Amino acid sequence: MKVGVIGLGTMGMGAALNLLKQGHDVTGCELRAETRARFAEAGGAVVDTPAALPEGLEAVVVFVVNAAQTEAVLFGADGCAGRLAPGAVVLCCATVAPEAARALATKIEAAGLLMLDAPVSGGKVGAEAGTMTVMASGSAAAFERAGPVLEAISSKVWRLGEAAGVGSTVKMVNQLLAGVHIATAAEALALGIRAGADPATLFEVISSSAGSSWMWQNRVPHILAGDDTPLSAVNIFVKDLGIVLDQARALTFPLPLASAAHQLFLAAAANGQGGKDDAFVIRVWQALAGIQLPGEG
Repeated sequence: MKVGVIGLGTMGMGAALNLLKQGHDVTGCELRAETRARFAEAGGAVVDTPAALPEGLEAVVVFVVNAAQTEAVLFGADGCAGRLAPGAVVLCCATVAPEAARALATKIEAAGLLMLDAPVSGGKVGAEAGTMTVMASGSAAAFERAGPVLEAISSKVWRLGEAAGVGSTVKMVNQLLAGVHIATAAEALALGIRAGADPATLFEVISSSAGSSWMWQNRVPHILAGDDTPLSAVNIFVKDLGIVLDQARALTFPLPLASAAHQLFLAAAANGQGGKDDAFVIRVWQALAGIQLPGEG
């Protein structure tokens, strides 16, 4: 299958590499030269703008940050919509508001293309292993056309209905939980450090106890290693929890825990940590309480 992957970040690179492994004709689109070079070394074709993607694409998978970027890479001045074959499928994998997904679907379908509202979960490990979870909604024709792509990049595809926006609604709920869990894990670890517990031992004990969570087990090791390389950045949760709260306001629905977590990610971003790994929201507590984090003398 002739596939374009736009955005070769943590998730997009994993998806593109797995599509290559499955024998698809894959072209990656990425602004960063060093990232393009990595994909080229793996055997993929690379371009630096969506408009440079090859003609006749049967599918394009979009791993950008938000709805505005998704629309731009498809329909902007350097967009790729004109490079797709009639009836090709666009997999929109960014976390966006449900109404934004519906607006994108209207434009994509008007261009004679199919759309899957297809946000993903699974992190770097899932992306690299081809075992991401896809929370997708779209027409039966879109699912059928996207089938080979979904098979290559995921181990679980949730078919959530035919209407765009349903997939994004489910991902929104996932991001509410993910953001709160990361913030709570950071708060708990910071309290333990302030109280004198050894952070590595604390991690091991909680990991085998009822208070553990997937985010505790996945993110706390980043803090223990002192590695703030952004596999998922603080700014992602500034955005994603912002989407959650905007939707809740529209529904007159209170979200006190998500609101508190959002404020913590905002505080971390204001403190210069926006581009750091999201686990380093813990630096909010470091700034407030003067604790010393592992690896930071």
